[in-house]
Amino acid sequence: MIGRQHRLWRWLTAASLLAASAASAASAVAAAETSGSAAHACAEAPQSTTPAAIEVYFPPWDDAEHRLLDVLNHARHQILVQAFLLTSRDIAVALIAAHQRGIEVRVLADAKQHAENPLSQLPSLARAGIPVWLEDRYRNAHNKVMIVDAGSPAPVVLTGSYNFTRSAQRLNAENLLIIRGQAAVAGQYAENWKRHRIAATPLALP
Repeated sequence: MIGRQHRLWRWLTAASLLAASAASAASAVAAAETSGSAAHACAEAPQSTTPAAIEVYFPPWDDAEHRLLDVLNHARHQILVQAFLLTSRDIAVALIAAHQRGIEVRVLADAKQHAENPLSQLPSLARAGIPVWLEDRYRNAHNKVMIVDAGSPAPVVLTGSYNFTRSAQRLNAENLLIIRGQAAVAGQYAENWKRHRIAATPLALP
């Protein structure tokens, strides 16, 4: 009886070891296939020159305006703007400077806010040759977004509650997110910008 039990124990142990070995081999094959697929995908995807990162700033404690201007000053190809209100002269100057050095700058803004605010910088942008469109389809075109160099290896998206105004930095409690190196995110924001652009009206200068 003891001999039969011993043989049974040995058989069960051998079966367990065999099953574990098979499972280990299968896992190794799956890992190799996954690694190969990932390497292939990485080879096909454009290589980003900017590490993916998210920066968060909280005015008035943090100098979000400085960080925003720094992004604009380092744009290489394109700046797409969606503004609820744009009254900051510093931001307007940075956009005009980008346009003058050959960057494609295009601006969407809320029509009502522009009409009601004498400090709107949109006419200055338009007079400098920057295309500007007004959104009047919505109760509020409440986006505060800038998409910089979408489609490039180093895209940047700026978003949050931060209006493009002097008050946003100095008087208000705001937040600004700067999303770097996220090509898919930048692409989605750029496509949304284009969708809003289709329904917008070009700014008419007096």
